[in-house]
Parts: sequence; structure tokens; C-alpha cells
Amino acid sequence: MTTGASDPGAYAVRVRGVRKRYGHVEALRGVDLDIAPGEVHALLGDNGAGKSTLVKVLAGAVTPDEGSIEIGGRRHRFTSPRDAQRAGIETVYQDLALAPTRRRTPTCSWAASRRGPACWDGSASWTARRCARRPARTCARSTPRCRDLGAEVGSMSGGQKQAVAVARAAMWGSALIMMDEPTAALGVAQTESVLDLIRRIRDEKGLPVLLISHNLPDVFSVADRVTVLRLGRRVLTAPIGEVTATGLIEAMTGADTLRGAS
Repeated sequence: MTTGASDPGAYAVRVRGVRKRYGHVEALRGVDLDIAPGEVHALLGDNGAGKSTLVKVLAGAVTPDEGSIEIGGRRHRFTSPRDAQRAGIETVYQDLALAPTRRRTPTCSWAASRRGPACWDGSASWTARRCARRPARTCARSTPRCRDLGAEVGSMSGGQKQAVAVARAAMWGSALIMMDEPTAALGVAQTESVLDLIRRIRDEKGLPVLLISHNLPDVFSVADRVTVLRLGRRVLTAPIGEVTATGLIEAMTGADTLRGAS
């Protein structure tokens, strides 16, 4: 089942025919993926489906054997994570990659400084002084329950750390934000806070988000469309309103294929 806009210009990021082999194992078998501007696109799949490999390809950590990546209609070839970052792709991994002794406001200010004067709204009109104040306000909004802007990251809760990591990525990213299991091991309130931040990235900044998650309630809560990978192939892409949890599980496990053959 595949649905979506037919106009290539309607997509912020396009992946076409991506293949990746590790010896005799073919992790990705000609995968296509279209991500529209300002959408939360969920990427699902069982273990070994190829999700992690596809994310690493988009993040520049893995070079595909075949296929192409287009951002804003321009083809890119990533040979390192720095290439992906230069193209505007940022990734929030499960380990967050935060320095535990760095304070929250400097963490975000340092993040913004990597992009120069282009801050949260992507404007190039911000002066360096105003840009230095912008991250502090962004961090304060993203982690409202942490009132001490000078707090060390190591002293924060899991949800607060996740929010800082997401806010940092939102400051850097201009083309795509990828989030790998962003609510794993979080409580109910912390999970909702992170999901709300994902919505704000989509709605306020207009950035597309690629959400990798095993948590189907989270997916149905924030995703606009969903893609399922199975054994290195894309088997489903659809608007979230056209699928059910049962249908997604069947697509991930192959039960839909077995049922169709019976």
C-alpha cells in the first residue's frame, strides 16, 4: 500500500533505490522514502527491517552501495555525518549525545553558534547578540519544568535531557530532524512533553521530522504519515488516518502477506 503526492517537488527529502549490503546480508533492498515539508513521518519495522541502516544513510554515517538522496530537489551524496549536517539534517539518537557537565543554556547557545546567526526561525537577520539570547528562550520553552537555565545536563531528568537534545537539533536542522525512539524509558508526562515538542517543530518551524519508534500510541499521536520496512524493503506508506495498529503490526511482521496468500 503506497500513497502520497505524485509531484517530486512536493517533498523536502526523497530517497530513491537505496541499497546497502554487509557481506552476504542486504540490509536495504532498493528503499524509496518521501518526506514532505512540515510533516511528522513515522518509520516502523521489526528488528532487522533496515530502519537503523536507513537512518544512518540519511545521517551520513553509512554510505549506500546504490541509490540517491535529494533534499529540496538537489541530489546529495553523504560520506560523513558532517555532510548530512551541512545539508540540514540533524539526528537525535537514543543516547542523546549530551555532555553531562555542560549547562543547558550554554549547550543550546553552542548549538546555535554552529549555524552562525541563523537561529530557531531560520532568520538570517538576527545579530550575534540576539542570537545568543534566542537559544536560552528556546531551551526554557522546551524544558519548562527545569527552571534553572544554568543546571548541568547530568542533573536533569530523562525527559528534560531529551527536550534539550531535541531543541539542539531543531536549532541546527534546516531540512530534516530524525529522532530515534525519543520517548523510550520516559514516563507518561515526560513522553507527552517530548511529543508536544515534536509537534512544535513541525507546526512552528515547519521542519519535517522522521520519527523512528516502536511505540504505536506515540506514532498515532503525532505522525502524519507512516512507512513500514520489512527485511530491507518498504512494504507500506500511508497517511496515519488510513491505517490501524493491527494493520501496521501485520505489515511489520509479514502477517498481511501470509493472510493474502491463504
